[in-house]
Amino acid sequence: MDIPAKYDPTVTEDKWYEFWLKNEFFKSVPDEREPFTIVIPPPNVTGVLHMGHMLNNTIQDVLVRRARMMGKNACWVPGTDHASIATEAKVVQKLRAEGIKKSDLSRDAFLEHAWEWTDKHGGIILEQLKKLGASCDWDRTRFTMDDKYYESVIDTFVDLFEKGKIYRGERMINWDPSAKTALSDEEVIHKEENSKLYYVKYQILGSNEFVTIATTRPETILGDTAICIHPKDERFTHLHGKKAIVPLLGREIPIILDDYVEMEFGTGCLKVTPAHDANDFMLGQKHKLETINIMNADGTLGPDAQMYVGEDRFVVRKKIVKELEEKGSLVKIEEYLNKVGYSERTDVVIEPRLSQQWWVDMKELSKPALENVMNDNIQFHPAKFKNTYRHWMENIKDWCISRQLWWGHRIPAYYYGEEEGQFVVAKSLQDALVKAREKTGNQSLTEADLKQDEDVLDTWFSSWLWPISVFDGFYEKEEVDYYYPTNDLVTAPEIMFFWVARMIIAGYEYRDELPFKNVYFTGIVRDTQGRKMSKSLGNSPDPIELMKQYGADGVRVGMLLTSPAGNDLPFDPKLCEQGRNFSNKIWNAFRLINSWEIEDKEPTESAKMGSLWFDNKSAQVLAELNTAYDQFRISEALMLSYKLIWDDFCSWYLEMIKPTYGDSIDRTTYEHAVSSFETILRVIHPFMPFISEEIWHLLRERNSPEESIVLAQWPKASAPNSALLESFEKTAEVVSNVRQVRKNNNIPNKIQIELFAKINHGADKSFDCVIQHLCNVASITYCEEQVENSFSFIVSGNEYFVPFGDNVDVEGEIEKLKKELEYAKGFCQSVSKKLSNERFVSGAPEQVVAAERKKMADAEETIKIIEEKLASLS
Repeated sequence: MDIPAKYDPTVTEDKWYEFWLKNEFFKSVPDEREPFTIVIPPPNVTGVLHMGHMLNNTIQDVLVRRARMMGKNACWVPGTDHASIATEAKVVQKLRAEGIKKSDLSRDAFLEHAWEWTDKHGGIILEQLKKLGASCDWDRTRFTMDDKYYESVIDTFVDLFEKGKIYRGERMINWDPSAKTALSDEEVIHKEENSKLYYVKYQILGSNEFVTIATTRPETILGDTAICIHPKDERFTHLHGKKAIVPLLGREIPIILDDYVEMEFGTGCLKVTPAHDANDFMLGQKHKLETINIMNADGTLGPDAQMYVGEDRFVVRKKIVKELEEKGSLVKIEEYLNKVGYSERTDVVIEPRLSQQWWVDMKELSKPALENVMNDNIQFHPAKFKNTYRHWMENIKDWCISRQLWWGHRIPAYYYGEEEGQFVVAKSLQDALVKAREKTGNQSLTEADLKQDEDVLDTWFSSWLWPISVFDGFYEKEEVDYYYPTNDLVTAPEIMFFWVARMIIAGYEYRDELPFKNVYFTGIVRDTQGRKMSKSLGNSPDPIELMKQYGADGVRVGMLLTSPAGNDLPFDPKLCEQGRNFSNKIWNAFRLINSWEIEDKEPTESAKMGSLWFDNKSAQVLAELNTAYDQFRISEALMLSYKLIWDDFCSWYLEMIKPTYGDSIDRTTYEHAVSSFETILRVIHPFMPFISEEIWHLLRERNSPEESIVLAQWPKASAPNSALLESFEKTAEVVSNVRQVRKNNNIPNKIQIELFAKINHGADKSFDCVIQHLCNVASITYCEEQVENSFSFIVSGNEYFVPFGDNVDVEGEIEKLKKELEYAKGFCQSVSKKLSNERFVSGAPEQVVAAERKKMADAEETIKIIEEKLASLS
């Protein structure tokens, strides 16, 4: 067989992925097997693959591939999210480039453009995931705007409205002036900034007295409708019942009393702007204040501001400060550190704005979702995120679900009049007409009299149904009853509230059951300087280019080498290089085995012991590996697999069984080597699907597609012989020391040497044949006394000697032993100091003190042995 010297992923990856798809290995239909279900966190339909996707989807694929090998009916459902704000922004941008304004188009015409754009660009990211090796059931690909999915979102809205859980109300909301839409609290990112605090004078009506008020947003002065003071603040008792004058405008406003004001904070006086601050809005409602909205939807000042109309809010801020100063109303400006809210989508400063919106009442809905995470029915990995989750859920606010956009699920509310409450909520226009006639008693109403709400629903209002609706769970029973609840969700902590919490809420509301059993939180992918990877910083490599350079397997391994659950991943392309080197190591191991000439003869003693040892070592590692998987320690599972292959299989096992130069290998050992290779290929397959499939087919003839490694059985763990493994650890130390003796003294490996052993603490001689084979040792002689004129070393209290050959540097050996003695005495002294500390001995656990005493005894014995050896050389 002509095997290339180097593994070439560009040749194998497309070949095997096409093979897997052709044979429908990723396809899942309900059957008698135990289901294992993962639903992909649907990426934005606008998206392209970035490093966060790579990490998240690699972990999902690892879990799914292993479950498939364990005989479960693995179903990984892919799909994309319509992403209202992001997609609409892309379409508006595209139209603008073509000289078309959104405002010049009808809703239907705009949606045609949106669908055209989605059809052209949507799904790119899913195709890119195939390059990664994602084993999704692509026939199940869903989109949150699919007809059936759309229907489930609308039905959910209608249902919750009829249950009294959805209502329409005027509230203070987060407004994105760029996207011109409301945002939920979770879509606002608070950034700490160096701002300015402006102190402004307000004259008391009918006097020459002034009160000073501090604000970070002086432009909102134009919307002030009161000044608030604490009723018990003696400084301002004389102002009770008085009025003040708004600077620049001359508007008279009342001075109100409320214990909401903190007397010790600032000046003790608070300006009240009900239309532009959530707390001020509550004060306004309580004291029946006028509400003046000074801001347009795009962040410019509106006509009710009376000044600076049509100018941007931040331009006005500069201008109004200058005018206040000119009019003598500005007392001072101070530097001020505060948190400013930014839109998560457009990164512009959000504007608190009073608006009629649709809301979900979350208090009762959220209770089961909190309870079932805190009692571990749903397990978070790592568990530390439970505290963050609990804090949010215990302080949950009503959810603003309306967005002032056209792309998305249109709110199924139909208005038959302009006054408050003159609407019905219905699944269709026809249903709405029936309900409107019933509500009004007016049978002459027609469909033309009804006008549907212009807004669409928050994107998360559709994606919170994802684990149910991907299986058409509101309408079909078979699939959802089989696949739901799903097993594991892999996602980022940033969307714990956006998505995870809400899916749990929807799961208990509509299935009376959890939506998934485990939530694995990934960390953030950062560069070597600790910065989050982003396009704007230019520090995010293109995953497709990385895969071209290092192979998909190399990148998958590189991503997971340093990414424990919940912790950020410090990514360096060198990690992918390490992954590629690992691929080459596996490939070279295969080439070595494939190069051996096979003969029907008895195995060597070293090969017998090597095979026995590897069977036990792989059994030990497999048990540890299964535990790591069960506890979602995926990076640890990779490292266990990595070391089993690189260290145990390649560096030890293959060397133990390898025939001497020019010799053949016996058939029994060869078959064991192939079988062991198949075991490690199955172990590494979830992490490295492509190279494992390639070598799997090269190792043996596979005549049927069903013999693919994708469907191979996960290795079964058996109980290892611990005594044998412990014995080998000591053997490995002996081998390493003999090799070091050769290296330090320039003794070529082809020259046979003698090894003498003085056993002081017992020794298992069963691995002597391995020492002889690996170190080219002619014989191992057991002796009662130290061997003069020899190199020596100590392993577990036993002494080993390699007799000097010609031209040996005795002085160099003495110098080496002196250094070893100095180290041993220093170590002994440090342990002795610890044991002479009465507080340590009386306070530390008994086993800790016993371990220190053993260290002391071992060190003293080592000192004695080295001193005796030095005496023999002097």
